[in-house]
Amino acid sequence: MSTTLGDWYKYGWLVKHQTSKQEIGDLLALADHDLQTAQLPDLPADWRLKIAYNAALESANAALAASGYRAEKAAQHYRIIQSLELTVGMSITVVNHLDAFRKKRNISNYDRPGTVSEVEANEMLTIAQEVRSAVLNWLLTNKPYLLED
Repeated sequence: MSTTLGDWYKYGWLVKHQTSKQEIGDLLALADHDLQTAQLPDLPADWRLKIAYNAALESANAALAASGYRAEKAAQHYRIIQSLELTVGMSITVVNHLDAFRKKRNISNYDRPGTVSEVEANEMLTIAQEVRSAVLNWLLTNKPYLLED
């Protein structure tokens, strides 16, 4: 038996949410801005990872909002990331890799700055681009009325 967003709602992990074209457009624009910013030359690897992570999170949040939900505050980033499997059908491998970068970001942010390698920053950027693309494709197929004309 597979879990659904409706199940997550029953567990109290999500709340119902009415989205709009404006909200979806704003989230995707934020993701695009962050994807561009994460590629700026001379940006330290830990900042590139954080910015690319934000892009992935914003994209995932757009898919969740388009599905009629938003994540509760407790474990919010974790839920948004995990929801990608249920919203856009993202592979569990990508979801798990993104979640590992969530943890790496937290360590870099709060415990040990400067611990992110260029390779990790580049991997996070690639994942963020993949998530952004998957969300857009899903929206075009399933919720085109939420995209600007």
